[in-house]
Amino acid sequence: MAKDVIQRSPDDPSGFVLLSDYVPGIVQEIRYFSTYNFIGDRIDGYEEPCAILTIEAARALKAVANKANVYGYRLKIFDAYRPACAVRHFVLWGIEDLDQRMKLFFYPDLQKQELFEKGYVSSRSSHSRGSTVDLTFLDMKTGKEVDMGSPFDFFSEVSHPDYKGVTQEQYKNRQFLKELMESEGFEPIDCEWWHFTLKDEPYPDTYFEFPVSSAALRK
Repeated sequence: MAKDVIQRSPDDPSGFVLLSDYVPGIVQEIRYFSTYNFIGDRIDGYEEPCAILTIEAARALKAVANKANVYGYRLKIFDAYRPACAVRHFVLWGIEDLDQRMKLFFYPDLQKQELFEKGYVSSRSSHSRGSTVDLTFLDMKTGKEVDMGSPFDFFSEVSHPDYKGVTQEQYKNRQFLKELMESEGFEPIDCEWWHFTLKDEPYPDTYFEFPVSSAALRK
């Protein structure tokens, strides 16, 4: 029997939760709330540096976090739910050819239009459906991110999960993150080691608009 698809208004956050309420030990560095991202500005719709996910994705990620803790890791979140207005911000930035101030740090070997052509930046993002997360491991002994061979949002072939040009240890770390995420129902993509979407996401056809804000969830 086919799974029923739940339809919601794009402005209805009632199926979402603050990730920190479900995974108290989560580490959050919400890059699009800051100016340290591939655009260089705070992104539209990010009113607070908090990770928001659908309840289903949050529950699955809690199980991943519990498994990671056994190995001495915590989960570090760079992005989760992303409002559709944020994606429109990306698209408008892509049209502005002269704005390349963060190129050296995030896409040194690509032109802006290639970011869209190669799938690093999308004009319609799975993040806006609420069950996609960008993350890595934090080593609880050192307090540092585990070495994955490239940083978050580094748009290059080196960031592809199966890229063999990284060290054996870096490749092993990527595969372990992928293994834990897949064990709880998340699926990776082929161009970013940090990006995962819940396979059975509850809103596969809805791209939400409400802002990234704890206040939005209380309405």
